[in-house]
Amino acid sequence: TAARAGPIIARMVRTLRRWSLWLVLLSSCAAVAPADAYSALPMATRILVEKSDRRLTLFDNDRVLRRYRVALGVEPVGPKQVEGDQRTPEGRYRIVARNPRSDFFLSLLVSYPDVRDSERARRLGAKPGGAIMIHGLPNQPRQSPEYYAKTDWTDGCIALANEDVGALYDVVRVGTPVHIAP
Repeated sequence: TAARAGPIIARMVRTLRRWSLWLVLLSSCAAVAPADAYSALPMATRILVEKSDRRLTLFDNDRVLRRYRVALGVEPVGPKQVEGDQRTPEGRYRIVARNPRSDFFLSLLVSYPDVRDSERARRLGAKPGGAIMIHGLPNQPRQSPEYYAKTDWTDGCIALANEDVGALYDVVRVGTPVHIAP
């Protein structure tokens, strides 16, 4: 039996070497292959948020890349005026930071408040607020998934489903213009 074990072990070693080579090749291909269909998209050159339609559109110049459903601040009508009004701003901003460790599933910080926003709040005797983000769902949800899917629930941010914000995060860089329309 020891004589028969030698050829069997040799075949097993050859087979393991072949499989090892295949695994190395597959893992190197996986390292350069897109993680999913979204990452094959070109980088976005601008973002349009249409509050009245609860829609975020990603553009590559004038070409639409993707459209997503969004949730807004609890008080969605009208522009953000002051801190705590739970409204989503309106105007032209930029993405100023990307945060993979947010309290929400990924976040992109919007450049609100700008000079006009700060001046408007000052005239009202208040602070303009800040930390307006495009983000996913809370990492520690306090409501049911249905609530987040059907309700404007943020404090003034723009929220997407986690899968959607993940795809968005892959193609949006710091500096990308964001137009938030009524």
